[in-house]
Amino acid sequence: MHVPKIVQLRAGGTSVVVELAEPVPRVLHWGTDLGELSDDARAALKLTAEPAVLNNSPDVPRHLSIWPTEAEGWSGTPAHEGHLDGTATAPRPCLTDTRHRPLPDGGAELVMTLADDVSDVDIVVGYRLGASGVLAVDAAVTRRTTARSEGRYQLGGVSTLLPLPRRAGEILDFTGKWCRERAPQRRPLAFGGHVREVRRGKPGHDSPYLMVAGVPGFGFRYGEVWGVHVAWSGNQRYLVEQLPEGAGVHAAVLGGGELLKPGEIALGPGETYRTPICHFAWSDAGLDGLADRFHDMLRARPEHPAGPRPLTLNTWEAVYFDHDLDRLTALADRAAEIGVERLVLDDGWFRGRRDDTAGLGDWFVDENVWPQGLTPLVDHVHGLGMQFGLWFEPEMINLESRLAREHPDWILGSSAGLGPSARHQYVLNLANEQAWSYILERVDALVGRYAVDYLKWDHNRDLHEAVFRDATGADRPAVHAQTVALYRLLDALKERHPALEIESCAGGGGRVDLGILARTDRVWASDCNDPVERQTIQRWTGQLLPPELVGAHVGAAEAHTTRRVTTDSFRLITALFGHAGIEADLTRCSPEELERLASWAALYREFRPLLHHGRVVRADTGDDATILHGVVARDRTSALYCWSRLATSPEAQSGRVRLPGLDAAGDYRVRIRTDVGHPSAHQAAPPAWVAQAMDEWTALPGAVLSRTGVPMPTLNPEQAMLIEVRASV
Repeated sequence: MHVPKIVQLRAGGTSVVVELAEPVPRVLHWGTDLGELSDDARAALKLTAEPAVLNNSPDVPRHLSIWPTEAEGWSGTPAHEGHLDGTATAPRPCLTDTRHRPLPDGGAELVMTLADDVSDVDIVVGYRLGASGVLAVDAAVTRRTTARSEGRYQLGGVSTLLPLPRRAGEILDFTGKWCRERAPQRRPLAFGGHVREVRRGKPGHDSPYLMVAGVPGFGFRYGEVWGVHVAWSGNQRYLVEQLPEGAGVHAAVLGGGELLKPGEIALGPGETYRTPICHFAWSDAGLDGLADRFHDMLRARPEHPAGPRPLTLNTWEAVYFDHDLDRLTALADRAAEIGVERLVLDDGWFRGRRDDTAGLGDWFVDENVWPQGLTPLVDHVHGLGMQFGLWFEPEMINLESRLAREHPDWILGSSAGLGPSARHQYVLNLANEQAWSYILERVDALVGRYAVDYLKWDHNRDLHEAVFRDATGADRPAVHAQTVALYRLLDALKERHPALEIESCAGGGGRVDLGILARTDRVWASDCNDPVERQTIQRWTGQLLPPELVGAHVGAAEAHTTRRVTTDSFRLITALFGHAGIEADLTRCSPEELERLASWAALYREFRPLLHHGRVVRADTGDDATILHGVVARDRTSALYCWSRLATSPEAQSGRVRLPGLDAAGDYRVRIRTDVGHPSAHQAAPPAWVAQAMDEWTALPGAVLSRTGVPMPTLNPEQAMLIEVRASV
């Protein structure tokens, strides 16, 4: 039997099989590893990729290609849309070249070149399957230098799509708002498109974040799932789409890409549009299996933070705009005493910045507040053995600033007049080369002068009416150019200061994506340090990001954002599972509070190697009021779990709860860590194993811990307990 050329990419327990069919290749399989395919298996995949010819439909079988268009009878979202002054709207791409090679990490790459003679563009599609089993897909669309038609090719959109099987019948993605980011939402996969479009100029607090399709009822530890993340920090589009006729022999498609504004990408001869990378991952071990793949991929990057993540104190909730050298040096002294390793000076240090209505853009140290500059504070912090960090919001501008008065043309906005401000600010046009150079010079100068170790890079408003005026006075869309300019700015800073760490903050967690994280070292998950909210925010942020990339801080007893009052043990335990820090005025803490913070800091340093290198696990408790999560060492010889309760439950007992990730054949010792206090409970006495483990190591086999499960104490709401597990010697 003749077997057409079929390429298999294999890595990390995943297979992607592509038939290099004419005129456009198609994906025969994406999912579980099929092993090394024999000729018979390849022929079988080819044979079974042929669907039925339906009534009242095209007279040939419908195939779903890697670049679907109407030319193949596809009635869903096309791979790309565009036109030449209203013409050339029906692309007919054809395969012209392929390259297939192994990757150094053990994965493989397939690059396919398509030619579209209708619109005079060439398309290069890249599939890279890394060792983690995550498939990175991107494309470049280039207008030919020999284009036969005049004018520019107006590219309306490009979507990267992969097929889904019929059993993927349920969708999970995310929404949210300020201080409640990454809230999950689930629904059955129905006919039509489930489409999430982001028009904020950044992913936003309601970011789809990760779109997952899976077998109905999938959970953290079970079920087959397929997911996609769009690694882009501007406008985005995610979709799952199911047509009644299916997608070839598949049922639906999953994908996404950049959401382009009309006229944003107009290709002249020789010009290229490059899509963001869409990261696709499959798992047959539920959402934790999916998270494993993304965490492994991120940790394998050369630029991934390698050293211990410093315990951080950020000054915002300690002093707000009240910058005073004596007060801040006293805060630094107290921070050093309890084990803080990095102090970050937040908003309020630059000219005219006594509140949030003025100063953005004037990135010079305010001489009225800091007559000797920041040097006395920086020297004091470094003298205490701590790193020094500084807050910036370089992409924004207040109208009440010298920069706005001198360069109003640098502000993004309509020629009809600026729209409403947001948080008293507007957006600086980084695509303006003069504005870009000014920001680079100012940040670079301050980082160099003060030996800044860390930047907290904020972004506090959406990009509404993000247009600039061109040389003719016409308004042009700017979100794509703004995003590219931001990336170029961050790259330039990193090139000049290779040791500099940068945090992506956007009013908290409004810009959390793998595009920004290719250039930064952590994200601020949320402006909300209320541990009740944080338990959920961090739980779901971890679906994509490992803990060492997620800022998690302890706030004051009364939360700055919700005014909820919680116990310090609950706040401390919650903040332990991330890149930990403090957001409070330590000079107002009692000796007892400081002692507790010092114990917590020691606990963080003790478990930091495990928390920032192990596997994140989450249990399916069946009760939204309780959360069990933890981190297990890769060799499964140690683990740290958090059992927390957010609210009361109808049930008085937890039942047996499994501790996920352990070796069922192993022998373990368990103890309850009470370094930061004992949780309060709604019970007369705890389960016997908990009572014993409070006082001493308690032997429990892996089969009981991971398969049978153990009863958990009925904690009071807003309480948490730490469970340490070690393999028996």
